[in-house]
Amino acid sequence: MASTRAAIRYAKAILDLANSIGIADVVNKDMQTIATTVSGNLELSTFIQNPTINVEVKESVLLEVFTGINGVTKGLFHLLFENKRFEILQVIAQEYSKLFDVSMGIQVAKVTTAFPMDAALQAKILAKIVTLTDKKITIESNVDPSIIGGFILRIGDQQYNASVANRLQVLKRELSN
Repeated sequence: MASTRAAIRYAKAILDLANSIGIADVVNKDMQTIATTVSGNLELSTFIQNPTINVEVKESVLLEVFTGINGVTKGLFHLLFENKRFEILQVIAQEYSKLFDVSMGIQVAKVTTAFPMDAALQAKILAKIVTLTDKKITIESNVDPSIIGGFILRIGDQQYNASVANRLQVLKRELSN
């Protein structure tokens, strides 16, 4: 919990700095790259989390791995080096992206389907979402075969469950009463 609060503070500070010099979107791309790379690479994640590895080594390795990043992001690496807080890098990157989306009026719609969505289905869902909210929408797609068919749509704290598994569950409750 404490590391999450610290990560949010770092993310807010980096966003404020990036906004002040007009490169918040560039830094957001860096943060998305960092978050996906660290979460997708167990070896890198373990390396960052390892407390026995010197922070100087961590900084130099991260600068090597993320060679094309912006100077503000490099500054974050140096700040984490000074404060010995590299273990929260991934959380900082995720929180930055959330804060950036909020500042830009972008809302994430999470769509869960039983099978990967094709372009036509994604366009239909996006058209439906536009009627529900006036914000810019980014679709995050997840595949969960356990819902059998249909989809589950989450926008903010609202959820619309049109899955076959949910319909079967409702039917089961009705028949058992």
